[in-house]
Amino acid sequence: MQPIRDLTKTLPNSPGVYQFLDKQDVIIYIGKAKNLKKRVSSYFTKQQTGKTKMLVSKIADIKHIVVDTETDALLLENVLIKKHQPKYNVLLKDDKTYPWICIKKETFPRIFLTRNIIKDGSEYFGPYPSVKTARTLLDLIHELYPIRSCKLNLKSENIAAGKFEVCLDYHIGLCKAPCVGLQSEQDYLENIKQIRQIVKGNFKEAIEFFKQQMLNYAANLEFEKAQDIKDKLASLKNYQARSTVVNPNINNVEVYNIVSDASLAYVNFLQVGHGAIIRSHTLELKKRLDETDQELLELAIVEIRQRFNLQTKEIFVPFKLHILNNIKQTIPQKGDKKRLLELSRRNAVYFRLEKLKQLQLTDPDKHVNRLMKQMKEDLHLPVEPRHIECFDNSNIQGTNAVAACVVFKNGKPSKKDYRHFNIKTVKGPDDFASMEEIITRRYQRLLEEKADLPQLIIVDGGKGQLSSAVKSLKKIGLYGKISIIGIAKRLEEIYYPNDSVPLYLDKKSETLRLIQKARDEAHRFGITFHRKKRLNSTLQTELDQIPGIGPKTGLKLLQTFKSVQRIKAATQSELAEITGPYKAAVIWEWFHKK
Repeated sequence: MQPIRDLTKTLPNSPGVYQFLDKQDVIIYIGKAKNLKKRVSSYFTKQQTGKTKMLVSKIADIKHIVVDTETDALLLENVLIKKHQPKYNVLLKDDKTYPWICIKKETFPRIFLTRNIIKDGSEYFGPYPSVKTARTLLDLIHELYPIRSCKLNLKSENIAAGKFEVCLDYHIGLCKAPCVGLQSEQDYLENIKQIRQIVKGNFKEAIEFFKQQMLNYAANLEFEKAQDIKDKLASLKNYQARSTVVNPNINNVEVYNIVSDASLAYVNFLQVGHGAIIRSHTLELKKRLDETDQELLELAIVEIRQRFNLQTKEIFVPFKLHILNNIKQTIPQKGDKKRLLELSRRNAVYFRLEKLKQLQLTDPDKHVNRLMKQMKEDLHLPVEPRHIECFDNSNIQGTNAVAACVVFKNGKPSKKDYRHFNIKTVKGPDDFASMEEIITRRYQRLLEEKADLPQLIIVDGGKGQLSSAVKSLKKIGLYGKISIIGIAKRLEEIYYPNDSVPLYLDKKSETLRLIQKARDEAHRFGITFHRKKRLNSTLQTELDQIPGIGPKTGLKLLQTFKSVQRIKAATQSELAEITGPYKAAVIWEWFHKK
C-alpha cells in the first residue's frame, strides 16, 4: 500500500479524472476531483468503511487526466464510466435508445418517428422517454395537418413531368397531394413551421392560426370547413391540457430532484417550456460506494442533458451543485418554482415505489435483502434485523394485566412464534414493571431452550418502557448482544438506550413502516388476549360462584342463553333441559335468593 500512497504525492492540485486499477490492470473505479491530489489522498489518509475499504484494498495503480474545470472533469468522468463500466462505479440502469420525431430535410418534408439519428441536416426533436408519448404527439400532428407519408422524390421537375399519381391518403383527406401539384410548397412549409412549434411545446401560434382560419371559413359561409377546423382546434387544446400547466412566466427550464436509499437512487427530470411540462423522465442509479445525493445528482444531470441533447440555461435543483458553472442554478424556496421541485421529487418517489412493488413480486428474496440492508443503515444496527420481536402491555387500571410478543422474520409476521403473557409479579397499573417482567421471562426461557435470539427488540413506548427492558436484558446478560429500541406513539420517535435525543425517520420510509406494522400487530394481539381474559373474568364472577356448578356447565348455559341476564330470567324447567333437574334447582335458587 505504501507505493500507492507515494503515487498520490506526485498528483497535481488541478481538476481532473482519476482511475484506480487492480493487479490485473483493470480499471475498477473512475472518479472526478476539483483537486486531484487532495481527493485521491483522502482514500488513503481517512479511515474507510464498507465497500470503500474494499475498493482501497484492491488498488494497485492510479492514473489521472488533468482538465481545465470541474465541469469538464464531470463530463469526462461520465464518458469514461460508460466506456469502461468499472466495478465500483454508480451503474446507470437504463441506457436504451429513445425515440425522436424527425422532420426530414427534403422537398415537402416528411415527419416520422425514429430511433436513429442521421446527420444529413434533418431536424430531430426529443428524445421522448416513451414511444407512447411520441406516437400520441405524432398522431395529433397527422390529425391537424395533411402531411405526406410517401417516400417519393418530390422535386419540382419530377412533379412538373407528371411522374406521380395521387394515392389513397389524398382520397381520405390525409394528404393534399403535393406530388401532383395540388398543394404549393409554400403552403406545405407553413404547416411544417407550426408543427415545429408544437413539438417544441409552443401551442400558441398553431391555436391562433386555426382560430383565424375558422373565422374566415365562417365569414365565407363555409360552415363544414369551419366545423372541421373547430374540431382540430379542440384536439389541439385537449392535448395541451394534458400537459401539466405551470406558471406561464416559468419558461425553458429543467427541474431535477432525487430520492435515494441504501443501494439505489432515483433522479427525476422535468422539462418546462411555454408554461407547461413538456417532458418527464426518471433515471435509476445503482450505488457502488457511499456516494452522496449531491454526487449522484451531478452525475445524473450530466447524463440526462447529454441523452436528451438539452441546451437550457437554467435548472431548478434542491441544493447547490459544484458543476455546470455556465448554467444558472436556482434553489426554489416558495411559490410555483418550489411546487415544481416538489412535483419532481414526487415523481421520483412514485417511480421508486413502482420499482419496489415490481421487485417484491418478481424477486421477493432480493426485496427482503434490500429492506434488511435499509433497516440496518437507518437504525444504525450492527447486523441486519432478520429476526425482530416487538412487545406491548395491555391492562385497564391494572386489572387483567397481559402482554404480547409478536415476531417478524425477514420483514414478515411469523404468527406461530407469537406469545401471550399473563403478568404475574406486578400489582396495579405499572407498565414499566410489566415490561421488565415479560422481557426477563421471554429471554430467560429462550436462553434455557437454547433457541435463536432476535437481532432487534422493539418496545412499544418511550424512554420509560425502554429503560425497563434494558434493565431486564442487563439482568440476564444479554444487554449489548441484542439491539433494542423504543417507539413512542405521539411523534413516532425512535429511542435508543442511554440517549435522550430520539431518532426521527422519514414518515414514508420503509423502515418506519415495518416498525409501525410490528408495533400495531403487537397491540392488536395483546388487546385481543386482554378482551378474552376480561370476558372470562366477568363470567367467573357470576356463574362460578354457584356451589356445585363448574366451568363446563356454565359454558353450556352461556352457549344456550347467550348471557348471564337471560340465565337469571329463565324458568327452572328451561334450565333443567340443559343441566338436569338437580343443577337447575341449585342455579334457580341461587339467583332468586339473591
